[in-house]
Amino acid sequence: MDIIRDVLDNQLVDRHQRKMGRVDGIVAELRNEQPPRLAYLEVGFPVLARRIHPSLERWMVAIQSRWGAKQRTSLRIPWSKVVDVGIDVDVDLDAEETTALAYEKWLEDHVIGRIPGAGNE
Repeated sequence: MDIIRDVLDNQLVDRHQRKMGRVDGIVAELRNEQPPRLAYLEVGFPVLARRIHPSLERWMVAIQSRWGAKQRTSLRIPWSKVVDVGIDVDVDLDAEETTALAYEKWLEDHVIGRIPGAGNE
């Protein structure tokens, strides 16, 4: 498997087939005299920003803090939770029990919910 081609930027899907975002980063463990081992998949805007430039990641984290993000919106998924890699990357997690949807929830609460007629009435 070509990890960069087959995993990076692919859609993540939880055990209920709910989309969780895209794989924004891959963390590998370097081991003495052994090949690297995949440790985590990373998801979140700060991770994507880091791929462009480390300063952009710091800027993104600062903006999230200023806008009231109470929790870090980046998520590390252990490679052991990856069930299948195909068109999507299937993981044995429930998206609702992770921070993968934190940005969506923040937008819903602070932007979408304030649009007249957008709320559940």
